[in-house]
Amino acid sequence: MSTYNKPLPTPNPITEEFWKAVKRHELSIQRCRSCNEYFFPPREVCPQCMSLKLEWIRVSGKGKIFSFTLVRVSPHPSFNADIPYTVAIIELNEGPHIMSNLIDCKIEDIRVNMPVTTVFEDVTSELSLVKFRPA
Repeated sequence: MSTYNKPLPTPNPITEEFWKAVKRHELSIQRCRSCNEYFFPPREVCPQCMSLKLEWIRVSGKGKIFSFTLVRVSPHPSFNADIPYTVAIIELNEGPHIMSNLIDCKIEDIRVNMPVTTVFEDVTSELSLVKFRPA
């Protein structure tokens, strides 16, 4: 594995289970056991009913593009070589939205509601990232 020089997320007690699943190449999000609401990003309480009865559920990793933008100005020098690239908000089949990169797709082919599926990128020995590509 080559050296990864871009900024990386720092798992914390609330997000740790998410990042462990991603490292296993699984997409897991939280679900409330009180109201059955799926949600993302991870939280300590359900955003729907404020319950503390939460569980992690492995989800399909499938969804559709809800919105997207083409990044033409690098937010950090380490992304300069990637310009232009796409950042998308994905509506997962289970309902929640997750923001990530869209890969393996020509910019002119990207459309709202386009079906996508999860791809995992192993960036360090401890951390993998979630990305999406056309289904």
